[in-house]
Amino acid sequence: MPIDQRPGPRTSARAVRVVREALSDALGLLVPVSCGGCGAPDRAVCGACRAALAPVPARAPRPEIEAWAGLAYAGVAARTIRSFKDEGRTDAAPALAPALRAALAAACASAPRATGLELAAVPSTAAARRERGYEPLALLVRHAGFRSVRVLRARERADQAGLGRSARRANADGAFAPVRRLDGRRFVLVDDVVTTGSTLAAAARAIRSAGGSVGAVAVLAHTPLRIPVHHLND
Repeated sequence: MPIDQRPGPRTSARAVRVVREALSDALGLLVPVSCGGCGAPDRAVCGACRAALAPVPARAPRPEIEAWAGLAYAGVAARTIRSFKDEGRTDAAPALAPALRAALAAACASAPRATGLELAAVPSTAAARRERGYEPLALLVRHAGFRSVRVLRARERADQAGLGRSARRANADGAFAPVRRLDGRRFVLVDDVVTTGSTLAAAARAIRSAGGSVGAVAVLAHTPLRIPVHHLND
């Protein structure tokens, strides 16, 4: 992949699953947990919900920007993402990470020139970081095995949740500012969920204002809209 990825040991997928299950069993005895997707006991994300989170990379076109998404934001995926973002369930990150990796792979494969891309995650506001105690997207990027360069800072604004298309667009205007000049640098822009695309479009405008460019866009999940979404294998 043309973006930075942390090296790791060549451990078989089966061995990883065995270790993960053993650790989950041990943790469940010490600290009772419930599945972030369905509420079943003793697992951060149960086997059935992990299966429902299997990546299905799809193009998610929006009026201002086009992203590649790893999941549709519905059902188990929506519940797990909400628990991860809004309920402090950081233990759901490993189950969500494969979908983000798949979206990044699809986005980079579709880029006209994939070499030289740097990963730039859309930042949270300082208020959101203080309230949550962590930055969900940054944590998810790390679990997916990548590192993000900090090129934007987020200005305080209202939460996009619950806003309509025009309100989201107005709320996102001027939401980000570049932290430095980005002349000649190219980025794959990453966010967690795309609805109207206003947040991603505002982040892309901020990057371009500093001389950079956005070669691809990837998100963990897309909210299904009445806009055609084409799957990777179409």
